[in-house]
Order: sequence, then C-alpha cells, then structure tokens
Amino acid sequence: MRNIFRYFVNGLLIIAPLALTVFIVVGIIDWLDSLFDLGVPGLGILLMVLLLTLVGFIGSSFFIKPFISVTEGFLHKVPLVSIIYSSIKDLFDAFVGDNQKFNQPVMVKMTEDSDNYKLGFLTQDTLDTINIEDKVAVYFPHSYNFSGELFLVPKRNVTFLDIPSSEVMKFVVSGGVSKL
Repeated sequence: MRNIFRYFVNGLLIIAPLALTVFIVVGIIDWLDSLFDLGVPGLGILLMVLLLTLVGFIGSSFFIKPFISVTEGFLHKVPLVSIIYSSIKDLFDAFVGDNQKFNQPVMVKMTEDSDNYKLGFLTQDTLDTINIEDKVAVYFPHSYNFSGELFLVPKRNVTFLDIPSSEVMKFVVSGGVSKL
C-alpha cells in the first residue's frame, strides 16, 4: 500500500507541471485564436507575434516617437489610468527593454548580529532624492509567486553577486530548489 501511494505521488510530480504548462499554453493560444476568430488553430498566436513586431517596428520610428510621448503624457495625467499605466509600464521596463531594473543581484545580511541572508536585486543604488544616505533599495521577490517586497537596507549589508540575474530570480522564485 505504501508503494502504491509513493508511485501515485511520483506520477503526480511528473504529470502536474507538464499538464499545467500545456493547459496554460493551450489556453493562451485559444484566447489569441478567439481574438482573431479566423478558424485556423494557432493562427491567432502567429498574427499576435506579427502584430507586436509591426508595432515595435513602427514604434521605433523617429516620426512616431513624439506621438508615443504625447500619448504617454496624456495617460500620466488621467487620475486612475495614470496609476495603472505607470505601474504596468514600470513592471515591464524592469524585466525587459533598455531600462532593466533587476540586472544586479545582491545578497543582503538581514541583521547585524545574524548570519541570515536574503537574495534580491538592487533597484536604486542611491536614495538621495528622498534624503536617505547610506541605504540602497533592494527588491526581494517572493518564492512561488509574482510579488515581492522592497527594503531599504544599509549599503554595508549588501554583497554584489557575480551571477546572471535570471539565475538568481529562478533560484529565489523556486524557493531555492533550482540550482544557481
């Protein structure tokens, strides 16, 4: 009986991640197909890739950049829209693009008299704009979640890591299960 339960759990550990991945990917493809509703499975994702590439090409044009700046300026002035738009834009900018913020992994000693450390990402190396000296801003992502916390920590407690950011993020988000 004990072996049967162990086999069941082992099968669950093999099938669950694969099934959830397939479920999410198929759901996204179905959703994209339903946006375009052309009757050809998978055509929605191809059209979305082409559309995003075309928008990226047009958006990088010298003539379109002023229009984008004016539109963003307008969005920043609309009360509720401003908070939503700027938060989403900052989140995307933090992970991709020219202004990536999570590109400097650090290890932070949490208290002076402890050997406990936390892995995070330096987001601001100076806090002069808010009149705080000798502290830096470090973002600590939560494990198994898409959230985290921002701490202002003493510079002396921060150790810079010479490890790719993506590896540190994977390590933290996996709860330390994946290897560095």
